[in-house]
Amino acid sequence: MFCKMKKIVVLVSGGGTNLQRIIDCVESGEIADAQISLVVADRDCYGLERAKKHQIKAEKIPRGKNFSQELISILPKNTDLIVLAGFLSILPAEFCNSFSGKIINIHPALLPKFGGKGMWGNHVHEAVLKAGEIESGATVHYVTAGIDEGEIILQKSFEISTEETLESLVKRIHEVEFEIYPEAINLALGNK
Repeated sequence: MFCKMKKIVVLVSGGGTNLQRIIDCVESGEIADAQISLVVADRDCYGLERAKKHQIKAEKIPRGKNFSQELISILPKNTDLIVLAGFLSILPAEFCNSFSGKIINIHPALLPKFGGKGMWGNHVHEAVLKAGEIESGATVHYVTAGIDEGEIILQKSFEISTEETLESLVKRIHEVEFEIYPEAINLALGNK
């Protein structure tokens, strides 16, 4: 039986470690019946190099008012899913609405806590530790016009130890992201 390969576009801004995990999972079949048809970065970053090493088309579109129009112009036809993997730009409401239910993001905290404007990277982890939280984790959610407000697809938590440092928390969150993002991508693609 023929199975249509689903097209994934990945947006990145940094080193691309989550992108690499997604590439590895597509290549191994852990993310089933899918291909990464395009990687787009909003700045020069190592994520673009990772894509090129795997012969995946990679483009840079600088941040700015024309970002979403330029992205729409290069999106492959019939793109099934847009995956944000360490993508730091905020997508405009019109873009989010046009691709409603087709854009997902991973957030390094247990949404709805520690989400929203300014809550990215170490800012999130520092806020979690400062608040004295007893658990943290990661959340994969659909992207909407509201920052970190979309429906949750998958979430995983762990207890924060009394000896937790910023560095240890970052490492543990990254491990959870690597675990749940491929599973959430499969769910968003309707594979499970």
